[in-house]
Amino acid sequence: MANLSVTICGVTLKNPVIAASGTYGFGREFQELYDVGEIGGISTKGLTLEPRAGNPVPRIAESRGVILNAVGLQNPGVEHFIENDLEWLKSTGTKVIANVAGKTLDDYKNICTRLNGLVDMIELNISCPNVKSGGMAFGIRPETVEEVTRVAKSGAKDTPLIVKLSPNVESIAANALAAERGGADCISLINTLTGMAIDIERRRPIIANNTGGVSGAGVKPVAVRMVYEASQAVKIPVIGMGGITCAEDAIEFLMAGASAVQVGTANFTDPYAMPKIIAGLNAWCDRHGIENVAQLTGTLQLNGK
Repeated sequence: MANLSVTICGVTLKNPVIAASGTYGFGREFQELYDVGEIGGISTKGLTLEPRAGNPVPRIAESRGVILNAVGLQNPGVEHFIENDLEWLKSTGTKVIANVAGKTLDDYKNICTRLNGLVDMIELNISCPNVKSGGMAFGIRPETVEEVTRVAKSGAKDTPLIVKLSPNVESIAANALAAERGGADCISLINTLTGMAIDIERRRPIIANNTGGVSGAGVKPVAVRMVYEASQAVKIPVIGMGGITCAEDAIEFLMAGASAVQVGTANFTDPYAMPKIIAGLNAWCDRHGIENVAQLTGTLQLNGK
């Protein structure tokens, strides 16, 4: 059997497969199906300082090869997570990555300060609207990416900070570099693309919020390209995600430059997706004589070179 463990920012995961935020809750439901300690890590449902009810329904829509969501960061708040979920998550033996969000820079600093030292890693969702900048997401412009990263890192002084990048930008490489300049220890990408689905009988968007984040198998080629471009731009580790449904998909991301991957929408269509991906990674490495899965990272060879 291949060695599937990977070390990112000093944190060793037993394998490079992480549950993506917003698709796995806090892991309790999946524990009823399999031991969640088998997976490398869990990025929690996005946490905010105060509980959030989220957006009005309907807030999820299916389309061919993808789903759209505008859940609106429904969550019980960081204090509820610490009191009711954190110790249980730690007891599973998987690595705990707290995904966090905010509307202001102070929100990001305060929630990172509260979680500092309590979890294995913190992941910033910077696709949230910045209420002090007219609603534009923190993750759109390089200057705001750098600013929110620097502020968050001042709170997460003792905990590795992952910055989750939006794909809805002019240059993913520029934003990756901005996160690195701001003090990010790692970046993850891609967050969801922005899309719309229409009910043609009603002539209205299916989602009450009109637009939503697009995820699922259909976004994978875009995500692989962006992971490659980001990994070429920065020196810090990259975690790749976007449309991964099988081990072969995960291997594409590793070859493109990712040190680990996150699996999201696939958990909805097959709740056993991640254990299957881990088993498939091991089998592929064995067939190809790969002793350590980390050997795959950044091994893509472009045509014509």
